[in-house]
Amino acid sequence: MTDQRQPMTLKGKEMLEAELKHLLQVERPAVIKAIEEARDHGDLSENADYDAAKEKQGFIEARTNEIKSKLAMADVIDPKSIKENRIVFGATVELEDLEDESLKTYQIVGVDESDVKNGKLSVFSPLSRALIGKKQGDIVEFNSPSGVREYEIISFTYK
Repeated sequence: MTDQRQPMTLKGKEMLEAELKHLLQVERPAVIKAIEEARDHGDLSENADYDAAKEKQGFIEARTNEIKSKLAMADVIDPKSIKENRIVFGATVELEDLEDESLKTYQIVGVDESDVKNGKLSVFSPLSRALIGKKQGDIVEFNSPSGVREYEIISFTYK
C-alpha cells in the first residue's frame, strides 16, 4: 500500500469499518474455535481441518491489517459537503456516450469502493481522470479497453 492519503467517501469508510467489525467479532472467533476443535482431533501434521483453519486465520489477520491501514490512510470525504462548479472526487456524473447516444451515470469514488457495474468508478480510472476538473457540457475523451471513447457531460451532482 502507498504511503499517500487515499480519498474515500463516507460510505466507503463505513463499508470498510463494517467489514473490519465482522472480521474481528465473527470471523476471528469462529476460526479460533475451528483451530481448537481441529487440535482436539490429534495429529496436526496430517490434519486437513487444522491446516484449512490456520490458512483462513492467516487470511483474516492479513485482511484485518489491510483494512486498518486503509482506514488510517483514508482522506474521508462526504460528497454532500462538496460545493464545486467542476467535477471532483465524489461527484455523481451523468454522461452521454457520443457513439451510441446512451446515458450513463457514475460516481467517482475511492479504489476500494469502485464497482463499475453499480456505477462506482475508481478515482484513478481513465474515465475518472478525464472527468476531474471538467464541467457540464464538456466533451471528455479517454482510452478504454475497447478503444478511444467520447462522452458529453450532461450534469453532475454531489450527493
